[in-house]
Amino acid sequence: MSNQNEYNASSITVLEGLEAVRKRPGMYIGSTSTRGLNHLIYEIVDNSVDEHLAGYCSQIHVTLEADGSATIEDNGRGIPVGMHAKGITAERVVLTTLHAGGKFDNAAYKTSGGLHGVGSSVVNALSTWMKVRIKENGFIYEDSYERGKPTTQLVDGLLPEVGKTNQHGTTISFLPDDTIFDKTRFKEDDIKNRLHETAYLNPNLRIIYDDKREGTEEHLEFQEPEGIIGFVKEMNKNSETMQDVVYFKGESDNVSVEVAFQYVNDFHEDVLGFCNNIYNAEGGTHITGFKTVFTTIINNYARELGNLKDKDQNYTGADVRNGMTAVISIKHPDPRFEGQTKTKLDNQDAGKAVSKVASDELTRYFDRNLESLKAVISCAEKAAKIRKTEEKTKTNLLTKQKYSFDSNGKLANCISKDAKKCEIFIVEGDSAGGSAKMARNREYQAILPIRGKILNVEKASIDKVLANAEIKTMINAFGCGFSEGYGNDFDISKLRYDKIVIMADADVDGAHIATLLLTLFYRFMPELISEGHVYIAMPPLYKVMPSRGKEEYLYDDKALEKYRKTHTGSFTLQRYKGLGEMDPSQLWETTLDPERRMMRVVEIDDAKAASQMTSLLMGTDVAPRRDFIHDHANDAEIDS
Repeated sequence: MSNQNEYNASSITVLEGLEAVRKRPGMYIGSTSTRGLNHLIYEIVDNSVDEHLAGYCSQIHVTLEADGSATIEDNGRGIPVGMHAKGITAERVVLTTLHAGGKFDNAAYKTSGGLHGVGSSVVNALSTWMKVRIKENGFIYEDSYERGKPTTQLVDGLLPEVGKTNQHGTTISFLPDDTIFDKTRFKEDDIKNRLHETAYLNPNLRIIYDDKREGTEEHLEFQEPEGIIGFVKEMNKNSETMQDVVYFKGESDNVSVEVAFQYVNDFHEDVLGFCNNIYNAEGGTHITGFKTVFTTIINNYARELGNLKDKDQNYTGADVRNGMTAVISIKHPDPRFEGQTKTKLDNQDAGKAVSKVASDELTRYFDRNLESLKAVISCAEKAAKIRKTEEKTKTNLLTKQKYSFDSNGKLANCISKDAKKCEIFIVEGDSAGGSAKMARNREYQAILPIRGKILNVEKASIDKVLANAEIKTMINAFGCGFSEGYGNDFDISKLRYDKIVIMADADVDGAHIATLLLTLFYRFMPELISEGHVYIAMPPLYKVMPSRGKEEYLYDDKALEKYRKTHTGSFTLQRYKGLGEMDPSQLWETTLDPERRMMRVVEIDDAKAASQMTSLLMGTDVAPRRDFIHDHANDAEIDS
């Protein structure tokens, strides 16, 4: 009889075959952009972290190789190489079959981040080649694949032994398929951040990072013995803190809960959630459970201490979290996520477990640390006063300055009232706006010209934001209101347009206008972005008119360079300096026509990183922004 905790060929459970990954990669890794590319590394790393959580892996080594491939090596047990019930080595089953792995065998892994079991096989399917090296049972085994298909000859269904060793673990190397991905160069900053994050969540795990690519050579080692306490300290390193980091952990209904938080003297909230080491960018039940119980406890203490009188309303959740930086990390034996990329946790028992542990531990902590409690209540009081003042300002401004949907004469609305079909294009300048109004399909396309650069909302108070004519016009046109830090009048169901398209010139000023608009949407209408309603138009930079052949539009310098290399004969080149230079027919053909246009959808992969980057690039602190620009001057390229 085998040990119930044994990890071997019988632990591998098959749910379905590997199909359609190459045809629809976005279903499995989110996208084929740089984000999806980096996700390949994360899938393999997550499997190694699962070995660490199971108690068998103490080190992971990630290498970005000079040839563009990636190598992930761990000292875990090694993928099982024994005979599977399917009649071949279990390693081959894991790497060629979706939903095949030890994650479906509760004896092999009590908790797992790679829950879906598709990671390794999807990486294999989306790679030009993959090489696998396994150290197990005193031997070294190797396997190889090309675009998901095995190329190593098995011996009686098993991998050939290529050497002997007293070590154990798995090494996987792969080269992303350039016919699948838009770009195949891994983005090192995102990978380093993810690995460092993983080290904070696993204090006993050592992670080594090597970049061997020309121009970005680097060697780093991550090990964070303070765990998530160190994580919170790192996040607050540039802020004035109000208290020491508060840390507690506990377990309820087989869900282990770990929380660290600290307050800073700033209008700020940064609450991050992790389940089984996976960052849940959209939160989930564990975050909701923590926020709900924390708000209740602080309000109860505020009334006991007399900060809130009988006639006073309770502090809102946003009030009590004003100034908070927090990390909530749970380990769950059977997590359910929304989507393969695991952005939101869906287990109701996770919320209950976090609420139970947080309620017990927070009460115990605040009973013994009155000064820390007072610091939290002080932040809530300050936020509540500002919220009430700004709500009054907001009401007054919107009451005094009401106007009809398009009474200012700027908006050229569309005929249809079906929001699912309608689009609104935000265009800078009267010239481009005039061309766009003539070029559009009036049935479902609206044009909203704006004058110059809108207010930078990252630096402005709420009264200045609401007083800005261009911003008021957009709020009124969209129809769904807006939200801000201390209240929420935004209702996505009232949005009048399915697509909000930023249509700016393809130059530095145009990029700045787009950035200002995105900052407005991100800070005051975030659901527009999170629910996929915000787009950036891609007007062409060039029109080429050959002496013989068909005229073409080229959208960037790379396309022009390619055209020069492949085209024979002479041609005339027209460079568009702005949208206003196009006549209506050209603007329709290149930028407005749904059948031919190119647009980028705006997405947020990492809410924490997005918020920090917005503050860095658009905020009031000049020195960090100058340093960032200096450090990344050579990387200035818009990512698709």
